[in-house]
Order: sequence, then structure tokens, then C-alpha cells
Amino acid sequence: MSEQTRFNLAQADLPKFWYNINADSPITPAPVLHPGTLESVTPDFLSVLFPMDLILQEISAERYIEIPQEVREIYKLWRPTPLIRAARLEKALGTSAHIYYKYEGSSPVGSHKPNTAVAQAFYNKSAGVRAMTTETGAGQWGTSLAMACNYFGLDLEVYMVKVSYNQKPYRRIFMETFGAQVYASPTDQTNYGRALLETDPQNPGSLGIAISEAVEAAASSNGKKKYGLGSVLNHVLLHQTVIGEESLKQMDLAGEYPDVVIGCAGGGSNFAGIAFPFLRENLKDGQRTRLLAVEPTATPSLTKGVYAFDYGDTAQMAPIVKMHTLGHTFMPPEIHAGGLRYHGMAPTLSALYDAGLVEAKAVKQRAAFEAAIQFAKTEGIIPAPESAHAIRAAIDEALDAKEKGEKRVILFNLSGHGHFDMIAYEKYLRDELVDYEYPAAAVEEAMQHLPQVTAFA
Repeated sequence: MSEQTRFNLAQADLPKFWYNINADSPITPAPVLHPGTLESVTPDFLSVLFPMDLILQEISAERYIEIPQEVREIYKLWRPTPLIRAARLEKALGTSAHIYYKYEGSSPVGSHKPNTAVAQAFYNKSAGVRAMTTETGAGQWGTSLAMACNYFGLDLEVYMVKVSYNQKPYRRIFMETFGAQVYASPTDQTNYGRALLETDPQNPGSLGIAISEAVEAAASSNGKKKYGLGSVLNHVLLHQTVIGEESLKQMDLAGEYPDVVIGCAGGGSNFAGIAFPFLRENLKDGQRTRLLAVEPTATPSLTKGVYAFDYGDTAQMAPIVKMHTLGHTFMPPEIHAGGLRYHGMAPTLSALYDAGLVEAKAVKQRAAFEAAIQFAKTEGIIPAPESAHAIRAAIDEALDAKEKGEKRVILFNLSGHGHFDMIAYEKYLRDELVDYEYPAAAVEEAMQHLPQVTAFA
């Protein structure tokens, strides 16, 4: 094999289509339900939140959906992203494994999130929308949609989880630089936020709460605003598949094919983005690549959650979907991987996990940061805390291969850099970070609040 460590594609290799796993999945998607009636949602209901083009993508069974030229032109600011062999990390581990990472931190905002943000802003602009609302946890999604809305001349309101708003001020400033209005959620801007603050003025917030506020702000605007979602739903996941489509070409340039593909998982978009094109190769061409989603032990929706219908938000305003969930009443601990602090997992990914087509594991916060620092010292990139979970799993895979004397080809998605996460690294270096494992009893209690869906059980 070549000693080359970077595998770059030309702009001519930029994918022209997004891949839709629903075309090849052996699992029939569960219906999306109205939060009030518990019946299948209608396009009219969804159109309060989303433009019709995104609604059609949500329910599409087409294998490939063409990427609009306007979106591809903005993608060219950073795509195709590099695939890099982590040769120095391999040497430090003394492993026989080959480790590759797809570096999405090379985007203007430092993460994979613009892949869908640009698409969503484009479709909203095309539908005549002038303003959007959204939530954000760590701020990667909020900064991405702020950038995208700026390019298409849309106003944006961002409801940022309060604990992340305080932990990551530079991401807030980044969003404001692009012209977005950013609020610490729960806020006094919405009825739901005000109700929560009356009960607990120190409420640290959660992604479920921030989603509720963003949904309320859009739904109560009389059509003036639409809502943008950074993960979970199918149209978001398929926009991210540019990652995996490029990776397939780049692994071919490297002369290898991955035995395992790894991504961190909060709502599921960056994992799906790299993994779903490889799952297609498993399903259609007989490949046997393992696909491993990695989540925190603090928010273990796949590994400890229940596969059931649940609300997508805390206030029970968003549609009900069937997913692996810790319960919409879940209040996550204040871990620093803010992008992974969601109570549920993407319905598409949840169904595939339930069917045994993908794997999942949970790792502790301190172990993730230990891996992140080892990666930074060898590869020179300080990763986002979310991405550190994937790095932890990749290192574990490499050490397992070393112990077994195997050659194993490992590919993981480095979904973002950690330049705005230095407070988290400071806390780790000062030995101030603690591990947290979500107790099974808390999951059992939360299950008592699930919607009583019987027609589609």
C-alpha cells in the first residue's frame, strides 16, 4: 500500500446526489404521527414547519435525490473534505490496524452540519420563506444554519440550550456574526419557555426544550417563519450522505475498504452521513462492513433507551416518531458533548439498529477526552467533544486488532474540530470532568410518559 496519508478529491468529484437509505432498507418506515391526534401526519400539518420540498424528501423512497446546483456551489467552499490516514496515531498505539478519518472540521464553521444547513436554507428560500427558527446544543448546528441563512438572505432565531450557551460563548458570537438572534433556552420569548422559567428559573435546558421553543416560534408566526432541524429526520440524514459518498471514492484511492465505519451519535445525522452509503454496499453488493454508532453513557438512547413512539420535543408539540428514546421528559446531565444530549435517536437509524444492521456502544466522558487528547498529540487536530466519542471507539478497535493480531481497516467521521470547546478541555486537564451513567430506573420512569400509541404498535 502507498505511504500516502491524505486522499483528496477534486471539486469535479463532489457528489451530485444525496443517498436515501429508505430505497434499500429492508425495514418499512414507521409512520410519523400528529402530536395531538396520534394519527399519521398530513403534509398540511408538516407544512407549518417545513417547505414542501423537504416534506417530500422526508417521505421519499427514491434512491438518489439530486443536489441543487445552488447548493453544490456553496458546498465547494469546503467540499470535498479530506480523508486522512492517522499514521502517527497508529504508530503511537503500536497497532496493526489502519485508521482513517473523514475530516468534516474543514468546513467554514468547523463541522459536518452545513451539509444540511445549506440545503434547508435553499429549499426555504425557494419556497418564499423569509425567516427560520431552530435549536442548537453545542452550537455547531446553530452556526451552520446561521451561515446558510446568511447566504440565502434569511433571518434566523436560534434557541441555544442554556448550559451550552454559557459553556460556549464563542459559538454564540459566531452565530451573531452571521446575523442570527441567539437566545439561551429556556427563554422568555415563548409561552413554553416562560412556563419552565416560572417553575425553575435556573433550568439548564435541553435539546428537547430548545426544539419546543423553536417549533412554537415557527408555528405561531402565521407562516412567516419555518423551522430547521439539525438531525433526527430523514431529510437531514440524507443531506449528510455526501460524507459517505466521498469516503467511498477516497477509500478506493487508498486501496483499502473499511472493516468498520464509526461515527458519534446524538440525533444520528453525522453517523448516518458516513455510514449509510456503506450500508448500501452491504445490502446491495455483499460487503460486510460493521457500522458502529457511539454515544455518551450520559445520554445512551440506543444502548439503554426503549424503541417506541415518542414526542420529538419536551413540550409535545413536535411530531411523534418511533425511535430509540430515553423519554421526552429526559433532562440530560451537563456533559460537554452538547450535540449528543438529545433524548432520542433518528427513526431511520433506530429501525436499522433494532434490526441488527448497525451496532452501538456508549463511552464515558473522561475516556472520550482521553482519546481526544491522544489524537490531538499525534494527528495535530483538537476534535470536538462529540467527535471524541468516535475517536475513543476507533482507538478501542485498533487496540482490539492489536491484541488479536489482526489487520483491521477502521474509518471514522471526525465530525468537527474543538476550537470553541476549550473550556471542556481545560476542565479535563484540571481533572474537573466527571463521568455519568444514565440510570436504568430513570429510563423506566420516563417510559411512563410516552404517548399511548396502539394503532401502529
